[in-house]
Amino acid sequence: MAAGQVLRAGVVGAGVFGGYHAGQYARLADVTLTGVYDPDEARAVALAAKHGARAVERLDQLWELVDVATIASPATAHADEALAGLTAGKSLYVEKPIATTLEEADRIVALAAEHRLVAACGFLERAGFAAMGLFDIPEQPLLLEAVRFGEPSPRSLDVSVVIDLMIHDLDLALALSRAQPVAVEAEGAMRGNDSFDIVEAEATFDDGFTARFRASRVAEARERSMRIVYPSGEVTVDFLARTFSNTTPFALDSDYHQTPAGRDPLGASIGRFLAVVRGESARPLADAVDGARALDLALAVEQAVWGG
Repeated sequence: MAAGQVLRAGVVGAGVFGGYHAGQYARLADVTLTGVYDPDEARAVALAAKHGARAVERLDQLWELVDVATIASPATAHADEALAGLTAGKSLYVEKPIATTLEEADRIVALAAEHRLVAACGFLERAGFAAMGLFDIPEQPLLLEAVRFGEPSPRSLDVSVVIDLMIHDLDLALALSRAQPVAVEAEGAMRGNDSFDIVEAEATFDDGFTARFRASRVAEARERSMRIVYPSGEVTVDFLARTFSNTTPFALDSDYHQTPAGRDPLGASIGRFLAVVRGESARPLADAVDGARALDLALAVEQAVWGG
């Protein structure tokens, strides 16, 4: 795609997140939201009408209308829809998880590379970390402790809390460290469905880095926080308040929440995706390889829970 070219964008999935993505595309001057697909035709029609787009009855019809698309359907549908879009020659922004099996994730990575297409993955917390300057700290972390609690919701019950919530923190641990995870221990509990709703996990990396994760989607109140310990100090982040404390000697931007990425991480993430499609940036905030790595660790956590 040439720089400055108006891109035709589509959205697969007309639920809450599909609505967010449609709104992002619709507000951009150099993008036209042209198509929406959802198996629930009424939802697709409603979202398309809101933004002056066209609702299509079949997924294959969407690819004829767009240059790029977001996959914002339920997690278990991501892989099939992403593979269909890549096969049709479209660059994609896939909400997390990139897929629900490693085989599917690897196919997405390979197909995007084969066709030289952009495949981004929706790990929005990276936008805030980049705005803070956390990815620029030159030291490797020694310890990470993450808490991600959510209140009960009918959404995303097709996957466990590991794939639904914890995967964000798994991705951040992988992004912050150059080391590779070598061992995982975990335990969990179910609350009325067929997948785990409460999980605690610990991952050990090959340089000694330890990352501990706690996630729940049946909590009484939301909590999202992270503590990262470095040789020279530590950083503690409150994701909900969008504040942090820093005892390391490395400067971080305390006003990051006032930056464009801090105010609108989804907009920043989509903007980077579109910049890569146009050849104006080298890579998205998170790509399909990042999505596959996070899924690999998430599945290792799930396996450890079942094994425990």
